[in-house]
Amino acid sequence: MRPQVLTSTLLSASRLYTTSASSTCASSPATRTLLPSIKNTCAAPTINARLFSTTFAHNKTVKPQAETTNSKQNIRIPTPSTPITAKTTTMAASSSQLLEAFKARRSYYQLTKDLPIPKDKITDIVQEALIQIPSSFNSQSNRVLVLFGEEHDKLWDITSSILKPLVPAENWSATEARNNGFRNAAGTVLTFVDTTVVSDFQEKFALYKDRFPTWAEHSTAMLQFAVWTTLEAEGLGANLQHYNPLIDERVAAEWKIPATWQLTAQVVFGGRGGEAGPKTHKPLEETFKVAGV
Repeated sequence: MRPQVLTSTLLSASRLYTTSASSTCASSPATRTLLPSIKNTCAAPTINARLFSTTFAHNKTVKPQAETTNSKQNIRIPTPSTPITAKTTTMAASSSQLLEAFKARRSYYQLTKDLPIPKDKITDIVQEALIQIPSSFNSQSNRVLVLFGEEHDKLWDITSSILKPLVPAENWSATEARNNGFRNAAGTVLTFVDTTVVSDFQEKFALYKDRFPTWAEHSTAMLQFAVWTTLEAEGLGANLQHYNPLIDERVAAEWKIPATWQLTAQVVFGGRGGEAGPKTHKPLEETFKVAGV
């Protein structure tokens, strides 16, 4: 199966953690199995129809989450009364398809500015992942900034300017080449944890006070994985970087990031300019146990 048809499968499956899904069009048995609330109200697809769609079905009020931007403007954060625009449609999902997408997710470092899908579709994918990724006590501590074009280039120019005084001169050429590789990409998804949310839940549930920061890290990691995997399912390449906290202050100043947003990672994405490197796995005998079967 082509990886790019799996994006909505991944995001539909993530809805099982957070909300029930609904759609006006879902005809496959697999969809009805995973999402039983969906009714079979549309005709069977033609031979040439895509198995999946990467548009999304939801029309509900959600807690504040970050919107994306591709220019130097204040980031808009929806209020609790902001409705999410209803879109179509739902698709079939199965564990084998999800696992194939997981297997296809790789680190692509040779990236280009040529995108195989429109920017709006990328922002839709990231927004849907942001909404659907689970969080402890449904705290919804994840926040996101998406940068395209010149704004993306600016991020990696900032990163290089910060790193150059810190890297020994004899090592700078390798570091510069690596950063130029990120700059050559089409965009970056920056993920954050809103520490105010974490603090609020620490006060509300004092028994778990020491656990909420860790749980927030779990959720932001799931978001990074979801964004990475779904973008690559659409034919993009991506890699995951962690230049925080070195770049935190400059990022906050340049894109007016709230002081309570703690940067956690940068997902760099673009067209695939080369193949991913080899990937090895430790034997399951060292990493897996099962009991009771």
